[in-house]
Amino acid sequence: MADAPALRLRLEDLTKRFGTHVAVDAVNLDLDPGEFFCLLGPSGCGKSTLLRMIAGFETPSSGRVRLGDQDLIALPPHRRPVNMMFQSYALFPHMSVARNVGYGLAGLGRTVATARVSELLRLVQLDGFADRRPESLSGGQRQRVALARALAREPKLLLLDEPLGALDRGLREETQAELRAVQRRLGTAFVVVTHDPEEAMMLADRIGVMEGGRLAQVGPASELYRRPVNRFVAGLLGDVNLIPGRLGPAAAGDSRAVQTPHGPVRASATALSEGASVVVAVRPENLIVGTEGLPVTIADATYLGDRLRRTLRLPDGTLLRSSGRPDDAGDPIGTETRACFASADAVILPA
Repeated sequence: MADAPALRLRLEDLTKRFGTHVAVDAVNLDLDPGEFFCLLGPSGCGKSTLLRMIAGFETPSSGRVRLGDQDLIALPPHRRPVNMMFQSYALFPHMSVARNVGYGLAGLGRTVATARVSELLRLVQLDGFADRRPESLSGGQRQRVALARALAREPKLLLLDEPLGALDRGLREETQAELRAVQRRLGTAFVVVTHDPEEAMMLADRIGVMEGGRLAQVGPASELYRRPVNRFVAGLLGDVNLIPGRLGPAAAGDSRAVQTPHGPVRASATALSEGASVVVAVRPENLIVGTEGLPVTIADATYLGDRLRRTLRLPDGTLLRSSGRPDDAGDPIGTETRACFASADAVILPA
């Protein structure tokens, strides 16, 4: 299969309104050639609408979609060097796997089309399945047939709308690894829409978190997890403790003091002004039960195999979660103790 030219996708102030509702609000984004990018967010945040505008199935209210030097806005979907794979897979039940994959290759001639189909079936590890019908395949196999068909005409960009949403958890995890392996072998840029944070973190080079039609934050999974820009991103990417307080004065160094109702703590520095209402966001694995820090009572403890999860209660009733080693049984439920964290492992966010 010939290599497609490497082109950068650029979205410039891309906006979509449905009447008075702004579904996508002035999105700006650059995607690198060969990048695996995930749009992550809950239902109704605008991620699928954004994907459909890139594909050409929705007309933007304003803004531009550029692939390399080409402006795609005026081009209909079938003329864009882009393809889209839908959650339903939309396979033709009366056609064999080979005919499904080669459906859009009629203009290439039979010999070339047959060779391309064989190459694609090898790529998605479905050798020997060419004569099967879709109903005889598992959910994961049907997903791979749909992927092969979407790749048949060598798009420069492949868009995937919740491609694994119809699979059960075990099969979804297996197929995530296969999808990532195919993308790496091809080097084609993929943009995947998902509401599953674990799926986004497993698949993506970068994640774009969408909130209310806007991109709230874009970056690698590790950056979004460790340094979220707001409470929405912090909560979406995993379990997080949010401790309210007032921000202390700016000082030299990489951390600032926050005065909480239960005592002072320090967390990574922020540009917010002294006295601002803030929350300190700290992940459960970074909250350490010990001899110093905030006063807490152990309210519950649950053994989860790979970790021990404790529920801690602050004096005002606020619950915190701590995740530690499974062999560290620690103090029994009802014990009054302390909990602390390193300033580098917590981030100050607007309240």
